[in-house]
Amino acid sequence: MARDPLDGLGYATSRLLRHSAERDEAAVPTLAADGARLVLLAGDRVVLRRPGTAILDAADGERAPARAFTLFLGRLDARPVFAAAIDPEAADAFGSDPDFHVLDLRTIAAEGAVAAHELGLLATAKSLLAWHARHGFCANCGSATLIRAGGFRRECPTCGAHHFPRTDPVVIMLIRRGDACLLGRAPRFREGMYSCLAGFLEPGETIEDAVRRESLEETGIRVGAVAYRASQPWPFPASLMIGCVAQAESEAITIDPAELADARWFPRAEVAAMIAGTHPEGCSVPPRMAIAHLLMRAFVEEAA
Repeated sequence: MARDPLDGLGYATSRLLRHSAERDEAAVPTLAADGARLVLLAGDRVVLRRPGTAILDAADGERAPARAFTLFLGRLDARPVFAAAIDPEAADAFGSDPDFHVLDLRTIAAEGAVAAHELGLLATAKSLLAWHARHGFCANCGSATLIRAGGFRRECPTCGAHHFPRTDPVVIMLIRRGDACLLGRAPRFREGMYSCLAGFLEPGETIEDAVRRESLEETGIRVGAVAYRASQPWPFPASLMIGCVAQAESEAITIDPAELADARWFPRAEVAAMIAGTHPEGCSVPPRMAIAHLLMRAFVEEAA
């Protein structure tokens, strides 16, 4: 049986049913009585009920009555699901209960602490809650704004402007040259870890041109053909990683030290060893839940 190309990719699977009609202001309050469920987040930390789910019953949510925001995400298995922001102390209180534990969103994805489809729902919750926490005032006139459409819009009561949650697109690319690929180390990476190059798209820029620009800026490598492979929501705070494979047209590397500590061409066999954890220099790759891992694994398996 062929393997799902997105197998293991964090935050990329969701069974959340979104329907804008249910975000009507009159409809949202009635949903709470319709078998509603809830996810609770304190920043990047998520409350989990043992043995492993972030989808809590309404009664669980009553243990954290003080919430900064409560937003309607959509439906899961026909039941409404809400997301709420709680303070760190409330999260700690859950963590002291043996029926619950609290983990950060990266750890949840890396350890498979919840079902894969819950990760996509949590990505929606985290991105929305983070946006509301940063956008309480109108960018047009400065007045305090109001939550509307269940949390998928903010409105200014003074000037009438509507504000919508943003997603920041990021290109992440595996650059190839024959049987080798270009990988880099950002200064913040743990020792020995290499990954794909990445960078934000700029206004008026295509995905292909963003790949070419970032590659040239960070490593001096010129890129020709660019092909899309897969995408991944990345809720830190609200990006969409656009995974691509690109063909290099030059070989000499000149790194930008502000962006990278190192960059190297790795033969396919070395990438395989990095993924397997057997590289002779101890070089490693991002965890399986990251799209960089998916791109590197596909590069290795192409030769099989």
